[in-house]
Amino acid sequence: MKKHHQDIQDLIYVHLNQTDQYVMSYGIEFSEFAAAFSGSLSHLLLLKHRFDDADFNMHTQLEYCPEERITKLAAEDVYSYGDFCWIDFIEEDVLNELTGQEIAELLYLGHQKQHLKLPFYNKLGNRFVYLAHDDGWFNKTYYRSFKDFFQVLSEVVAGKLANLKLEKSILGLRKKKSYPQVNKEILLSLTPFIKEGICISLRDADHQRGRIEIPIWVIGDFANMDDMVEEYEQISSKPYHAKIIFDKKTKEWKLNVI
Repeated sequence: MKKHHQDIQDLIYVHLNQTDQYVMSYGIEFSEFAAAFSGSLSHLLLLKHRFDDADFNMHTQLEYCPEERITKLAAEDVYSYGDFCWIDFIEEDVLNELTGQEIAELLYLGHQKQHLKLPFYNKLGNRFVYLAHDDGWFNKTYYRSFKDFFQVLSEVVAGKLANLKLEKSILGLRKKKSYPQVNKEILLSLTPFIKEGICISLRDADHQRGRIEIPIWVIGDFANMDDMVEEYEQISSKPYHAKIIFDKKTKEWKLNVI
């Protein structure tokens, strides 16, 4: 039942696992992730990829994307890679200090998309581990700090809304509006729901004259995104659990929990 790439443009699923420090998501792509950390992402050690402009590290026998080429990588059709997995690191020298055990753990991460031990390495100084299959369809991202996750989510919701809603200008040309990122306090207050697994549906957004209302359903814990989409299709005809509201006049976001 796998849908086309376009379907991930207007539906976001996130489920936060606090104990193991990762978020399962659908609808957040690498290009959006990289944009949220523009200028602050370090080099990426590529565990699974098809990027043809990577550098090679002899010690790990793995390729990596230097910081200055991340924009180029983000512009690629990463979705078409199939598996796309990486861990960030501060500088190339630290790769040469990795032990055989640590390299084995990293290979296991890329292969199985799960950890043998929590994948935060002081040597690497990594903030993330990004494990995707059909990028944007199935993503499992480890966060050293969940602050970074809320940063991504706040930018992605605003960005998707801008891509979705092109307003007509006086000349009849469609112009892209931009929206401020959603306040992180609002998203933080949704944490209990996010721990259960939620769908934020831009496709069901109610565009009114003075406001835009985006519904949120608590839908549960999914590792299979086909099942998640099916569940969303069932639940989306039922009352939502919360909504985030953008007030066009004040240009501010609000939260309404039902």
